[in-house]
Amino acid sequence: MTRVVFVTQQFDPDDPNLGIVVSQVAALARRVGEVVVVADRVVASALPPNARAYSFRARTQLGRGARLLAAVARELRGLDAVIAHQVPLYAIVLAPLVRPARVPLLLWWSHWKLDLVVRTAEAVSTRVVTVGPTTFPKPSRKLVAVGQAIDVDRFAGEHEPHDGPLRAVVIGRYSPAKGVDTIVRAVALAAGVRLDVYGPAPNGEARRERAELERLVGELGLADRVELHGALRRDEVARVLAGADVLVNNAPGGADRIVYEAAASGVPVLASNPAHADLLEADAFYPRGDASALAAKLRALAVADRDEIGRRLRERVRRDHSVDSWADGVLRAVSARRARAA
Repeated sequence: MTRVVFVTQQFDPDDPNLGIVVSQVAALARRVGEVVVVADRVVASALPPNARAYSFRARTQLGRGARLLAAVARELRGLDAVIAHQVPLYAIVLAPLVRPARVPLLLWWSHWKLDLVVRTAEAVSTRVVTVGPTTFPKPSRKLVAVGQAIDVDRFAGEHEPHDGPLRAVVIGRYSPAKGVDTIVRAVALAAGVRLDVYGPAPNGEARRERAELERLVGELGLADRVELHGALRRDEVARVLAGADVLVNNAPGGADRIVYEAAASGVPVLASNPAHADLLEADAFYPRGDASALAAKLRALAVADRDEIGRRLRERVRRDHSVDSWADGVLRAVSARRARAA
């Protein structure tokens, strides 16, 4: 395979949400002749040696769409695949250009959201690549599970022994959907547990949720055991995980990246979402909204061999959810489609 186009929002190693894209592109670049990145913003110094980039930045959505189409059209001759990364609208915009040219169009989508845009993107794409069988919100014969794309080497995988309470962390934006109130209530029921919550509060709903959590912490008398923090920079996530004993995740929907990053760090995870069943063992799950059940899981983990749990999780991520296994899966999806078309 010689050349693929990778369309994304931001190509920036310091972006707190999309910094992983740089590692994904690097993994693809190690396997193909050239990767062409098309993004709103591009940090050119982060491109691999065999990569080029276009920016489709414009003041209007129409202008962005026109520049996106123009960039891909310039690369269409001899192109092996177009990958639309986590924005279904990209697939819809590009399908009339690339599908008549018989260029495979892959949509990468791992989210619970299902609306007309997602349905249309699935319909016009050649393949839909996602983390696992439950991380795309509708059944589809086009679905190909390729795992999460975790840059495993960024995470330590070793933790210093310590005395004191079990150190639990939550990492993710403040939102009522994240169910952090259940986690706070569970900490109130589990003596010997400390909780640190990290995340941005980018809008009014998020700020109201953080204020409500602060009220709950005070109401439950947990000021000495629960602390609410702001957002983490991308480079800070690994440091926080290295100092944690457990990540607790109560988010619904698709497979949450932070769960896999914690596992890559060798940190045990407790989660309510069965989308993580390909990574976590059965006893790592608790019913969503059940603070008592989560408290029991925290108490059990306090006396468990957390290092052994962490070693198993890290190995699973390296085997099934690394950027390299992800890139292999994406390119297998392209090659399989090419072979059937021939």
